[in-house]
Amino acid sequence: MGERPRAHYLHTMSEADPLFATLRQSADADTVAAIERLVREAPDRDLCRINVLAFAARHGLSEQRVISAFLHAARLGLFELSWNVLCPSCSGVLDAGASLKSVRNQEYCAFCNAGYEPTLDETVEVTFTVSPRVRHIAAHSPDELSFHEYLRQLFFGSGVDLPDDYLQRMDRIMLDAIELPAGEKAQVSLQLPPGEIVLFDPMTHAAHFFQVKGEPTAERRTTSIAYSKVKAPTETTELPPGPLRITLDNRSRERVLPGLWISGHEMHDLMGRRRPFLTAKRLLTNQTFRDLYRTDTLEIDQRLKITSLTFLFTDLKGSTDLYERVGDLVAFDLVQTHFKVLNEIVADEGGAVVKTIGDAVMATFPTPDRGLSAALKMREAMDDLNRRANTGDLLLKIGLHEGPCLAVNLNERQDYFGQTVNIASRVQGLADARSILTTAPVVKHPEAAAILRAGGLNPTAEQRAVRGVAGDVAVYEIP
Repeated sequence: MGERPRAHYLHTMSEADPLFATLRQSADADTVAAIERLVREAPDRDLCRINVLAFAARHGLSEQRVISAFLHAARLGLFELSWNVLCPSCSGVLDAGASLKSVRNQEYCAFCNAGYEPTLDETVEVTFTVSPRVRHIAAHSPDELSFHEYLRQLFFGSGVDLPDDYLQRMDRIMLDAIELPAGEKAQVSLQLPPGEIVLFDPMTHAAHFFQVKGEPTAERRTTSIAYSKVKAPTETTELPPGPLRITLDNRSRERVLPGLWISGHEMHDLMGRRRPFLTAKRLLTNQTFRDLYRTDTLEIDQRLKITSLTFLFTDLKGSTDLYERVGDLVAFDLVQTHFKVLNEIVADEGGAVVKTIGDAVMATFPTPDRGLSAALKMREAMDDLNRRANTGDLLLKIGLHEGPCLAVNLNERQDYFGQTVNIASRVQGLADARSILTTAPVVKHPEAAAILRAGGLNPTAEQRAVRGVAGDVAVYEIP
């Protein structure tokens, strides 16, 4: 399907003008301007499953501001947000949904003939597609997309960096491709070359491998492949080079797009070009996302794995005494100011506040260096706040730890569970006034170590008993 005429969406774009005006009130002006140009001028395929990190790099914009702007734009209805489960090998989209509630604990890629457990920091991406109420694009009618465009726009994840000569490359690795409407049959006849051939349908994710080896033959072989909604296991057939007739039977209620690929260096090179993409983990640790999508993330009984997340816990030392010394009103104002400052620092470092408990804060960051940088800024900010308030009462205790965890739904809120969370909380509990305590995974992280060296900070380690952990733990104090 070709690009739609510009006149087709001018009317809907005029209807979107008030939405962009609203967006400019909550997002960075340069970013909004770039997004508006994208929606007005870009070809259809650039508005389907947008990789916001690539968009930020292409326009020289801050990733954090771009992520925030697209989230606000999605909340306004300019874009549709999608959570896509990826195969870690081919980066094909195995499943997609409007929320994490659609993500299952096990996925299978027929193309790679392998099963996987999705992880939010590696194999679940978040993309944005322009809303049809703003501009109708070809991908809004996927049944009208050609085989090549369906692969480019809806099968490959946004982390696959397809080259400019994508169509020419696809022609070189494809032996044949056919569009088969629901309930219809077709036959494909071809000469099988030596090597591995894959018959793959990106609609049903069904695959059949042909191992073509041995002496060539002139005798025509025949085989039949049926497509249905049930995901069949991947099969392999061994054949000699020579003529083959394949009968294709579409028993599903939708069209299928079976294509015969030559599995070789060129195919792997085409699919192997990768670029960064917005992961589910990074979005869950984004403050704008938590503010806008507070209750619509996970099912009550859902548990999704994250292989690495950095947790930061803070608490005010002696806050009860503070209320007694300066009075409820003054103390309340100081504590609320402290929360505001911490929230701003967390957001600036690409993290998110998960919750507050009394005078304590629990925050997450995608990487240890972001968490460490936030901790150092928090300590400086509290010193500055004490000077401005002419007090020494705001003494912040900070603890950091990094490791695997589970994303869960607790008390109608997206939260985290696991030993990593427990250790981070308990390390903070060991801290004295105005101290930052952390663990080896944080201080030994390359970027975090660079921050410490740049600041002339030499952490001192001490073996400490941490409740719930067998044996002592090396706890580092940041001077």
